[in-house]
Amino acid sequence: MMLRVVLAVLLPVAAYQSPLPTDCSDVYRAGSGLDGVYTIYPAGPTSPVQVYCDMSNDDIDRSAEKWTVIQRRQDGTVNFFMKWDHYKTGFGSAAGEYWLGLETMHLMTQSKKYELRVDMEDFEGQKVFAQYSSFSVSAETEGYRLDLGSFVRGAAGDSLGLHNGQKFTTTDKDQDTHGSNCARLAYGAFWYAACFGANPNGIYTWGPSPRAAGVQWNTFKGLEYSLKTMIMKIRPVAE
Repeated sequence: MMLRVVLAVLLPVAAYQSPLPTDCSDVYRAGSGLDGVYTIYPAGPTSPVQVYCDMSNDDIDRSAEKWTVIQRRQDGTVNFFMKWDHYKTGFGSAAGEYWLGLETMHLMTQSKKYELRVDMEDFEGQKVFAQYSSFSVSAETEGYRLDLGSFVRGAAGDSLGLHNGQKFTTTDKDQDTHGSNCARLAYGAFWYAACFGANPNGIYTWGPSPRAAGVQWNTFKGLEYSLKTMIMKIRPVAE
């Protein structure tokens, strides 16, 4: 698996067809079909960004469009209790835990219509997901507001509906609807309301945890259980 990742990272830009890829679906169409880290250019040739591409299909959905991972938690090796500038530009490593960056998400979702899938697993090995019909992030001048479509399917249930239409909040930029700062209360950063049904960027802990102090998805394991993995990924909606 590590060999796949390295080969993908080293793939030269010249190997891509023109125009340069703006997401993992473009990478796939250019002839790269392996899961791994690739470079995309959401704002043109001067804006290279590394992302993890999930090129797989599930047993039900055989769409030709491929998933671009925008967030991944899996082992607690990256600190997600970060401030606004970090969440704006992104942090971590696309080969491991990372946050793609709000500005990149905004640029990507302005050019195409995307859908969202959130994969998660608990420490007992149970894997579930939640899928939404659309996902976009507004400009920074609008607070990087989340515009989310309807819940489509998935045994994880809908814990993101509460966050639809919310601006992004960090410890140093409070844009939620709570009387206090939800990022400080939940030890994370997200599109908080007052406060949350999902906390993908919370402190990484193992299993049962204090309320609002972990990587949580309320309709799956509640707000007193921190999940082992959580991956947010988007792909273009097939025409």
